[in-house]
Amino acid sequence: MTAVKQAGYLVFEVTDPSAWEEFGTKILGLQVVDRRGDGGFSLRMDGYQQRFFIEPGPGDDLAAVGWEVEGPKQLEEIVQRLRSAGHQVVECSLEKAAERNVQALVRTSDPAENPIEIFYGPKMAAEPFVSEVVTSGFVADEQGFGHVVIVSKDDEKHEDFYATMFGFELSDYIRCEYFGHQINVTFMHANSRHHSLAFGGGQLKRIHHFMVQAKSVDEVGRCYDRFLFSGGMVHQTLGRHPNDKMFSFYGYTPSGFHFEFGAGAIQIEEGWQSTVHGRVSEWGHHPPQLLTKAYRRAKEARSKDE
Repeated sequence: MTAVKQAGYLVFEVTDPSAWEEFGTKILGLQVVDRRGDGGFSLRMDGYQQRFFIEPGPGDDLAAVGWEVEGPKQLEEIVQRLRSAGHQVVECSLEKAAERNVQALVRTSDPAENPIEIFYGPKMAAEPFVSEVVTSGFVADEQGFGHVVIVSKDDEKHEDFYATMFGFELSDYIRCEYFGHQINVTFMHANSRHHSLAFGGGQLKRIHHFMVQAKSVDEVGRCYDRFLFSGGMVHQTLGRHPNDKMFSFYGYTPSGFHFEFGAGAIQIEEGWQSTVHGRVSEWGHHPPQLLTKAYRRAKEARSKDE
């Protein structure tokens, strides 16, 4: 069956493009390209012309996920599958395709009404990618920009949609309780990256977080420092996940949803067997409030000793 190749790009509608430029370049280590007259721009991280579209608007949310397919034949096959299953598909104009730096694209949505763009023929950058702060670069290119975690109103329906329409395969599940909250997340892959897509319920926005993966664990530590010293708000401290073994931390973007910056993940190999994990992390990934409480207890203990 024709399948998606990779997670090609994300489109964000944001109220503060200048804050996103500062965040994208100084914290994440991405490169600004293709500035537009409306104040929007794109961010680059590898050999592709861009991986993130920053578009001014009131939403402060995900505006689209762009999934890449091999070519026109593969795009048409997916379009026919979608229409045969009763899903609306809009064929975008050549002008819109040019805005996205692709040869052709269509728009649709998943069962939770998350916007999807399917495309082929992405433009590749003429110059090598150079980051101001992430000197080792990112794990991207043929594996896609990273992964995205989106809202789902019905996990089984969501899993079936992405498997039957786009050819995603199941990686695993995480089912557990996390600080009083029930966690039910499904992870799916399109290539050797452990997951390009994950989803679960209970989110206020379309997106929970997106992830970019550096080539070195030291880059994670340096990004963590940059984010802390910039005044950024940490969502989860440094830790390692049990399913993809990613060493990472989570923080808040300027739009209020989360990002994950990681390194060291395993890859999907032939014969992969999916499983259910009963915890979010092997260690770490704690709410930052725990650090505040620990610091307060240590301070109180020192005061008693004096």
